[in-house]
Amino acid sequence: GVDTDSLIVSQPDNGEQALEIADMLIRSGALDVIVIDSVAALVPKAEIEGEMGDSHVGLQARLMSQALRKMTGALAQ
Repeated sequence: GVDTDSLIVSQPDNGEQALEIADMLIRSGALDVIVIDSVAALVPKAEIEGEMGDSHVGLQARLMSQALRKMTGALAQ
């Protein structure tokens, strides 16, 4: 089971914020496991703030790629 007293839940406003929080927690070394419940919900800030119909092709993929490279480097240390 999960010890809910030790569970940290974060509900960020956008994908960048979520991945920055994850990166900060990884670098702190304070946690053993980080779970991102929905990669599809990691919506880039530009998409949230943009107009309906604006093209954001590849924005989420670039965000994920950059964040994962950054976090992988932190985990390797």
